[in-house]
Amino acid sequence: MYRDILLDIDDPVAVITLNRPEKLNALTDRTLQELRHALATAEADARVVGIVLTGAGRAFSAGVDMGALARIQAAGEIAAMREETELDPREPGDPSMGEDFRSGWAVLLSLRKPVIAAVNGPCVGLGFSIAMFCDLRFAAEAAFFLPSFAQRGLVAEHGTSWIVPRLVGPSRALDILWSGRRIGAAEAKELGLVNRVVAGEELLEAAREYVRQLARTSSPTSLMHMKRQVWRHLMLPLGAAMQETNALQDASVTWPDFAEGLASFREKREPRFARLAFPQERRDEP
Repeated sequence: MYRDILLDIDDPVAVITLNRPEKLNALTDRTLQELRHALATAEADARVVGIVLTGAGRAFSAGVDMGALARIQAAGEIAAMREETELDPREPGDPSMGEDFRSGWAVLLSLRKPVIAAVNGPCVGLGFSIAMFCDLRFAAEAAFFLPSFAQRGLVAEHGTSWIVPRLVGPSRALDILWSGRRIGAAEAKELGLVNRVVAGEELLEAAREYVRQLARTSSPTSLMHMKRQVWRHLMLPLGAAMQETNALQDASVTWPDFAEGLASFREKREPRFARLAFPQERRDEP
């Protein structure tokens, strides 16, 4: 089905791999369409508790493919990057999150399952933006981040002006975006761009094991609602966020997972929570 990515589902983990290693996983429009398709497929699969996004070879992603950039520059419009594919168009994420979370790679925030970027090497440009919109980022010790927008005469593209300040604060975000400097994994963790740094050979297994641990101990329904709360509530006043939280609290005590959580605690065993699957939303146009 896919040419530029790989999708591997091994209960409870879906691993999506950007798979153009000879191009340092540079992103074409086809790559991006395949990525969205694979995210929708993983979200719809009841076996999947969490999704790991990584790159093949020595890079996470070198950003937009130079051929696509040349077409954009020649045409003077982003639409010149567009490719027609045979993919059945699918859209990941929860539409009820609202239009704010449907644009670009903000859609990652609306997925109803955790998404972890396993950054195995250079993470540049659009690759940097996609990684920032994942819920968590694990990085190999040799990985580095390079936003490089200002150095190409561009702006803070792909929503980075929204997500990066929310991860590290406005002043640090401006430093990162203005300088476009290479940020190693250790500094990225110190800044708050990265959650964990591990040896390169341990990276993918660390991300997989994180999802496995969630599957053993945490309600997928709780994970879904907590993710929704955290990202939506960044957009809401405190009062509105509290009202929504209180309504969810009242509802949650009636859910089967609450009864199972209490029973597993009393019986000193791991809980057996129900998995989640969702119908795939189809778009009229690719």
